Amino acid sequence: KYRISEISRKVMILMGKFIIKKTNTGFTFNLKAGNGEVIASGGEVYNRMDSIKNGIASVAKNAGIETIIDLTKEQEGKLPCPRWEIFEDKKEEFRLRLIASNGNLVATTNDGYTTKAAAKKGIESVAKAADGAAVVRNDNAW
Repeated sequence: KYRISEISRKVMILMGKFIIKKTNTGFTFNLKAGNGEVIASGGEVYNRMDSIKNGIASVAKNAGIETIIDLTKEQEGKLPCPRWEIFEDKKEEFRLRLIASNGNLVATTNDGYTTKAAAKKGIESVAKAADGAAVVRNDNAW
């Protein structure tokens, strides 16, 4: 039998975690999967703590959306928000961006993917990690 604290600890290991860190110009964040791997980063540097918390909340809210725009193909008209974007970088790898309902970039993935299918699995990973993820700071300055 497990005690509740042991069960809670095991569940926390499986969940993702948003880690806020201070930079020279403000705050940014990384989203870590349950295995500790950084799978997404904040799309900008935030000046205030309440702003970065809003950005994290936007990622948590929008990461599971089903709208995926393939920017490797020509797009017509106004793009819907919120949305995921798949694009090809200079290394010919596929990358991801999460655009919030207000049109702001709120998260990017750190790694490139060799196929679009793998990039779509990356979206699933970010959505799973963001769902119910804890928010912590890495500097103990709460």
